[in-house]
Amino acid sequence: MQLYNTLSAIERAALIEEAGKERLTISFYTYAHIGNTNIFRNHLFINWNDMDVLGRIYVAHEGINAQLSVPAENFNVFKEHLDSISFLENVRLNIAIEQDNLSFLKLKVKVRHKIVADGLEDNSFDVTNKGIHVGAEKFNELIEDPDTVLVDMRNHYESEIGHFKNAVTPDVDTFRDSLDIIERDLAAHKKDKKLVMYCTGGIRCEKASAYYKHKGFEQVYQLEGGIIEYTRQVEKNNLENKFKGKNFVFDHRRGERISDDVIANCHQCGTPCDEHVNCANEACHLLFIQCKSCAEKMNNCCSDTCKEVHELPFEEQKALRKGKVVSNKIFKKGRSEVLKFKK
Repeated sequence: MQLYNTLSAIERAALIEEAGKERLTISFYTYAHIGNTNIFRNHLFINWNDMDVLGRIYVAHEGINAQLSVPAENFNVFKEHLDSISFLENVRLNIAIEQDNLSFLKLKVKVRHKIVADGLEDNSFDVTNKGIHVGAEKFNELIEDPDTVLVDMRNHYESEIGHFKNAVTPDVDTFRDSLDIIERDLAAHKKDKKLVMYCTGGIRCEKASAYYKHKGFEQVYQLEGGIIEYTRQVEKNNLENKFKGKNFVFDHRRGERISDDVIANCHQCGTPCDEHVNCANEACHLLFIQCKSCAEKMNNCCSDTCKEVHELPFEEQKALRKGKVVSNKIFKKGRSEVLKFKK
């Protein structure tokens, strides 16, 4: 029984392009009590592999968090399978604003301790006692209220390329870091201010809202479905778009344009730019913002050192990496000193 990928990303991309069929990039999550996570993981892999589903899915005792790509022709079958699972029946599916058939190239279903790495060891609060969910229209009203504090629950590399106007954007590398910073900075307003939060698809706010209610915040709101669903409702209902720039996404697209505003800059030359790339040096893969001019000049690398390595023959590059532990850094967001104009 196959419970793992048998094709490389390159082989899969070639098959997708050869097939020429439309795929849908989708994300969803839910908190639920899952008993045997390994059995559930295998169940998902067997069924979704048969449907040609690709993506990154995390399963934990507390629920599931999924970002994936489904052949459009298999969507109904995929939805029927979700609905056959009690806690996933009618789960909200966030369908990407900008589609890309190559957004995911492998099916990875992994068992994790938690579906979002929050670093919390506090088990005394109920994650289901969450904040009030609001749609785009109500959200727009709330963030214009002078008694509202709007907080971006994402990390610095996400908010750097796009965020809502007047939002507090914590300069953090991880979700866990932002939890303490926000609680400390807003400690005096637990009773008199409305705490309104947003993130990409809603999952981080789901846990954060419960955490802040546990910490004594009395008026806690979260954007239903995150930036992805907000954009859909704005377009559908002809509402004012209060999001500026791009929405960072965790797949090969790296971002969806929500407005024409470019609020970030190339980390190498400082020119306006919001295109995230990964350093072409296989031993680096640093995530950073690079304009086309710098990409050409630096051969898609983050530094002169990486450029020199990347220009070596492939076998020499392999020899340099031999014996060194190099983790998967495709979404490594370190604040490298080689980037002169980093945030």
